[in-house]
Amino acid sequence: MTGPDRAVRVAVLGCGVVGTEVVRLLTSQSADLAARVGAPLELVGVAVRDLTTPRDAVVDPALLTIDAQGLVDRADVVVEVMGGIEPARTLLLRAIAGRAAVVTANKALLGLDGPTLYTAADAAGVDLYFEAAVAGAIPLVRPVRESLAGDRVTRVLGIVNGTTNYVLDQMASTGLELAQAVKQAQALGYAEADPTADVEGFDAAAKAAILASLAFHTRVSVDDVHREGINGVSAQDVEAAAETGYVIKLLAIAERLPEVDGAAGGVVVRVHPSLVPQAHPLAGVRGAFNAVFVEAEAAGELMFYGRGAGGRPTASAVLGDVVTVARHRVQGGKGPIESRYADLPLHGIGEATTRYQIRLRVADRPGVLAQVARVFAAHDVSIEVVRQSPTAAGGGATDLLVVTHVARDAALSATVSELSGLDVVDAVLSVLRVEGA
Repeated sequence: MTGPDRAVRVAVLGCGVVGTEVVRLLTSQSADLAARVGAPLELVGVAVRDLTTPRDAVVDPALLTIDAQGLVDRADVVVEVMGGIEPARTLLLRAIAGRAAVVTANKALLGLDGPTLYTAADAAGVDLYFEAAVAGAIPLVRPVRESLAGDRVTRVLGIVNGTTNYVLDQMASTGLELAQAVKQAQALGYAEADPTADVEGFDAAAKAAILASLAFHTRVSVDDVHREGINGVSAQDVEAAAETGYVIKLLAIAERLPEVDGAAGGVVVRVHPSLVPQAHPLAGVRGAFNAVFVEAEAAGELMFYGRGAGGRPTASAVLGDVVTVARHRVQGGKGPIESRYADLPLHGIGEATTRYQIRLRVADRPGVLAQVARVFAAHDVSIEVVRQSPTAAGGGATDLLVVTHVARDAALSATVSELSGLDVVDAVLSVLRVEGA
């Protein structure tokens, strides 16, 4: 406990876009922050890799240091916005061992090895806060971890990656192909020079793991998350979705399976492109915004919406955590520890229940539809809608669009596999799951 007679010493690790904004808020709002905390916040240093890199004028060069370990040892609160796994993990564990509170925006580290940090923080009796690691400025982690602590969360579903949402939105509104939309996102600063983490779903999977761990009181790592990115989505897929009343979104979905004969049903966590009905609120989430639905037994359905990325929004979430943990240092006490009492079994996507929309190019002759229908029936998958349309390919072929009723994902996957082997099927053009309907 620091007490109101002494400043709370804050160290910042990293001085990129987010780190610079954190420094800006700490310095420009120092009086307000001191009033909220009950003691001044003293920025004791900012750790960087290279002292010669040009910086925003808001960052006092006298605060910069390449001695991150020495800086950590002088702090009461360590703010980590450097990203990556190492040296971030080593520095945060050092901070915790030194009884400093930790605030991090590092979803990759938490998604991969959060339990190591949780265990260390619990043992040391210090705070570990990470609101900015999921959905930027949107207050989501704290409501799930604290506000819903007396409820039973059953499902978390949403858009947690602003880059892919912007890309898919541009594909839908302008007809761009994926590569063109990604280049546009890069030009605007929404996507990194290497967009792999976003486009292939790694970023969203890390966030899904964090949310699932909190929502279901069960340790979930990024390796437990089924991941599919948007790299296989074409302009034709987006156009076909619009024609059938849907929008394509990259969704993170964590759900609790129903109990069977008194035994816990377990948890399935997945990230993949999904068809969302145009009337659903998620379909209207445009640009780089994020939106997440949390479904709980008593509270019902809650929606969290806002800017999911960017320096200022993320820094806002970081500073909210800094104020909270600093207040604990001044007044005593600490925030909630990791809750993993449920320890629910983790299942693969095959156990999830969902709907599919499948586009097939088939031979245009009598009896083909019956053969296709028999494959669905053989895997106990019920067909809801079938639409046939001519194809520009010609050559005696036609396109079928099949929408299924809800079934186990494993059964749907087996159905698609068998369809692709039928002589009458020229090609499986696309396979997308339908959510929110």
